[in-house]
This record gives sequence, structure tokens and C-alpha cells, in this order.
Amino acid sequence: MARGVRKSPMEKLQGELKEVQATIAQYENCLETMRDKERALKEQMELEQFKAVNELLKEREMTMEDLKELLISEGKAVLTA
Repeated sequence: MARGVRKSPMEKLQGELKEVQATIAQYENCLETMRDKERALKEQMELEQFKAVNELLKEREMTMEDLKELLISEGKAVLTA
């Protein structure tokens, strides 16, 4: 059975370069997907923190406005101390 025509060194390098570029593109897509997932997870974590604070406010029968006033007054107390 006859073999095909041998590739020149330049053709081999071009083929290898195309493979490397394709692999890089694949990893970049994967990295972008992972960054999107990271952002989504961080947002979910932040929402969970807000839920926890909201639950605590409900337990103490406080509103967001009460919390805001408390934080502002505490901040002023720290600044004057």
C-alpha cells in the first residue's frame, strides 16, 4: 500500500500551529465559561448573605431603614471616638 506525499517541515509546523491555536481557543472558551460561573456563584453567595441579614432583621423586628440608621449612628460614634 502506497503512502501519501510527505509533508515538508513548514507544512508540519503549520499543522502543529493550527492545532495549538485550536487548543488555545478551546481553553479560552472554557475559561470564559468558568469566569461566568464564578460570577454567578459570587452573586448567589451575596444573595445568601442578604437573606441572612434580612432574617436577622425580621427576628429583631427591624426594617432596612432601622438598620441604615443604626449603621449611620454607629459610624458617627466611631468617628467621634
